[in-house]
Amino acid sequence: MPRLVTALLVVFGVTGATIVLVEIVHWAVVRAGRRSPLAADLARTAHRPFLATVTVFAVQQAVRAAGGDFPGRDGALHALVIVFIAAFAWLVSALVLVLEDVALARWRTDVPDNLKHRRIKTQVVILRRVTVAAIVVLAFGVAMMTFPAVRALGASVLASAGLISVIAAVAAQGTLANVFAGIQLAFSDAVRVDDVVVVEGEWGRIEELTLTYVAVQIWDDRRLVLPTTYFTTKPFQNWTRTSSAVLGTAELDVDWSTAVEPLRAELRAVCEGSPLWDGRACVLQVTDAVGGMIRLRALVSAADAPSLWDLRCLVRERLVAWVWENQRDSLPRTRAEVEALDQIVPARPAPDAEGTRGSAPPPRRAPGDDARVFSGGDEAEARGAAFTGPDEPGPTSPGERIIAQR
Repeated sequence: MPRLVTALLVVFGVTGATIVLVEIVHWAVVRAGRRSPLAADLARTAHRPFLATVTVFAVQQAVRAAGGDFPGRDGALHALVIVFIAAFAWLVSALVLVLEDVALARWRTDVPDNLKHRRIKTQVVILRRVTVAAIVVLAFGVAMMTFPAVRALGASVLASAGLISVIAAVAAQGTLANVFAGIQLAFSDAVRVDDVVVVEGEWGRIEELTLTYVAVQIWDDRRLVLPTTYFTTKPFQNWTRTSSAVLGTAELDVDWSTAVEPLRAELRAVCEGSPLWDGRACVLQVTDAVGGMIRLRALVSAADAPSLWDLRCLVRERLVAWVWENQRDSLPRTRAEVEALDQIVPARPAPDAEGTRGSAPPPRRAPGDDARVFSGGDEAEARGAAFTGPDEPGPTSPGERIIAQR
C-alpha cells in the first residue's frame, strides 16, 4: 500500500506540474497569435491534444522512474503506452489540420478568379482526409503491437498478407472504388470544390468532396449526395471547368410583323444598364420562323452561373414589357380565314326537264350502300369478286370450272 500511495502521489504531482507547464506554453502561443495567424490556429486547434500527449508521457515516465514496484504496475504502464499512442495520433492529426488551414488561408476561394484556388483547396482537403485516415490506421496497428500475443502472430499475419489483401479487396470492392475515385478526382482536376455542375438533371454547386462521396448543393438549398464513382463513370456538366464565365439564352415568340432592330437595341440597353452583364455577349437573333410566329433568341453572358440566371430573367422580362408597350401588334396571334358557305361549296343547279327527257334515270342505291366497298351494288359486287381469295369455296371438277368461267 505505501508503494501504491507513493505512485499515486507521483502521478498527481507530475500531472499538476505538466498541466501548469502546458498552460504557460499555451498562454505564450495565444499572445503570439495576436500577430501571427499560424500561432493563433495552433493555440486553438492543438492545445488539447498537446496537453493530453505531454501529460500522459510525463506520467508514464514518472511511474517508470519514481513510482516504484506496486501491484498492477505492468498493466498501468501498458495502459499508459496505449493512451500515449492515441494522444500522439490526435496531436499529429491536429497539426495536419493546422497545416490545412494555413494552406487554405493562402489560397482563398472567395475571390473573383478562384479557379486555381479551388483546385488547390480540393487537393488539400483530400490529402488531409487521407493523412488522417493513415494516422488512425497506423496508431491502431502500433497499439495492437504492444500486446505480446499480437507480436507473436506478426509473422503469420505477414505470411498470409497476400490472401488477406485479396479477401479484403473483394469484400470492400465498392468502398475501395470510391476511395480511388476520390483520389482521382482530387488530382485529375475534373471537378473541384465550388464548381457549378449539372448532375441528374439538377443544377448546383460542389459543396463537399470526400474520398467516398460528393455533396452537391442544389440551387434551392437541397443537397444531392453522390458516390465519387459517379463522377468517374458517368457524364456530367461542369460549368466552371476552365472559368466561371458562362453564356445563356432567353427566347421569345412574336408575330411575323415584329420589327427586330428595335428589340435588338432594347436588348443592348438592358445589358449595358445591368451590373450582371460581363460585356462579352449581347446578341439577338431570329432562330425560327414557322407556325405563324418567329422565335427570337437573346444570347447574353455573365461572370458566373447565378448572375447569368438573374440576367436571363431580367432580359426576358424587359423584352416582354417592351413588346407590350411599343409593339403590341407584334404579340403572337393565330390567323384564320373565314368565308361564306356558299362561296366554299357552290349550289348544284336544278336539272332541266327537257334535258332529262329520254335519258335513263340514275341507278337507285339501297340505304347503307355507300358505307360498303365490296357489297351492296354491281360495282361493289364486281370488286368483291375480284378480291376473292383462294380459300373461297368454288367448283372442284374441270367441268364445273369451265361452266363457272363461262
